[in-house]
Amino acid sequence: MDQQKALKLLGLALRAGKLVHGEASVLAAIRNKSAGYVFVAADASDNTKKNFTDKTNHYEIPISFDFSNELISQAIGKNRSSVALIDQGFSKSMKKLIE
Repeated sequence: MDQQKALKLLGLALRAGKLVHGEASVLAAIRNKSAGYVFVAADASDNTKKNFTDKTNHYEIPISFDFSNELISQAIGKNRSSVALIDQGFSKSMKKLIE
């Protein structure tokens, strides 16, 4: 996995308006199936990880715990522990980088 490219892609998606951030917004994107790829910080609480894992498994949306809260926050310029790509193009590009 090319971590730097993946983090830059998160920042680009934010600037393009194709990234939602914050727990409530990300969960809403999962529920309405607009989320194409979800990222939760590796250092998030166990309860948060379980909540997101359960939701993404139910709606069959890929999830990643590869980045820390600090890395996600630096990539998007806001202190967040969960983000979701809401564009299929960005999601496909991210899948290629991560897998």
